[in-house]
Amino acid sequence: MKIILDAMGGDNAPNANIRGAINAISKVEAEVVLVGKEDLIRGKIKEFYGKEIEEISERLKIRNATQTIEMEDTPTMAIKHKKDSSMVVGFNMLKAEEGDVFISAGNSGALLTGATLLVGRIKGIDRPALAGILPAYNSQLLLIDAGSNTNCKPINLLQFAQMSSIYLKNTYGIEHPAIGLLNIGTEETKGNELVRESYRLLKEKAVELDINFVGNVEGRDAFSGKIDAIVADGFTGNVFLKTTEGLGKFVKKSLTESFTKNLLAKIFSIPALPAIKRFSKVMDYKSYGGALFLGVNKPVVKAHGSSDALLFEYTIIQAEKFVKNKAVEHMIEAFDKQSKKVEK
Repeated sequence: MKIILDAMGGDNAPNANIRGAINAISKVEAEVVLVGKEDLIRGKIKEFYGKEIEEISERLKIRNATQTIEMEDTPTMAIKHKKDSSMVVGFNMLKAEEGDVFISAGNSGALLTGATLLVGRIKGIDRPALAGILPAYNSQLLLIDAGSNTNCKPINLLQFAQMSSIYLKNTYGIEHPAIGLLNIGTEETKGNELVRESYRLLKEKAVELDINFVGNVEGRDAFSGKIDAIVADGFTGNVFLKTTEGLGKFVKKSLTESFTKNLLAKIFSIPALPAIKRFSKVMDYKSYGGALFLGVNKPVVKAHGSSDALLFEYTIIQAEKFVKNKAVEHMIEAFDKQSKKVEK
């Protein structure tokens, strides 16, 4: 297996990308290919580790790419005109089966555009979507769409629900994953036109598409452990995601300050340290890796734009599992069966 990593994408590139790949290489079985400016990557590795890349691991490789897609670049223009960028080279490698999964922390719009134009959508899917994993009570929560489609139609939210159900069933072994629609209330009449129409469509098609639709879910109930996935348009989903991450950071910072405020607080905090560490681990979004682009013909993973070495490490480990579980193959098969039913 080969994991293709965009070494030039993200706020902390290429340092965090390189360190994350090297940290992960001993924890995965796959070969990791760093795509980017070869001279720069080799120089950084020499600077950080005092070794050549070949001395660190025979499973670490470099593919040269002379250009970089910047965060401010217009997505379609960047994909079309920066053909030797690390992102486009990575996508072309994936398309040509020179790798099994592509990871980037770069421009989200360009990543979605490249995944759609260069790798292609799964037949029957109108729009691919970002699916991110978040912590929940004694469980985890899949959020889809986490930010790739800011303007959606009801059919898109229906397909997001279908994709999340297929993914959770085949990757996590959840037989009937509970899928909720993110809304401002639980009643059918709540929400804007998109959400109300999506609710109606989900309720109508749930049995036919084998979706365990549990209705509207308010943000405060999303982490109860009773919901396996929540569906939203990309704008709402991204606001929900960033708010959740911000709240997690706030809680961890507040706890740390409270327990280190003075000597007495430090002493009384000692018995609670194991519980605090467990809580911190659960709340650390880095340990959940990146977000998957569900709906494209090959595995594509979007890492956080602000990813550090630890998050790249976890994302690489997650990407290997994504490939091993044949998530994309299961998605293609399910939508192919569905299209044949419609044709009949």
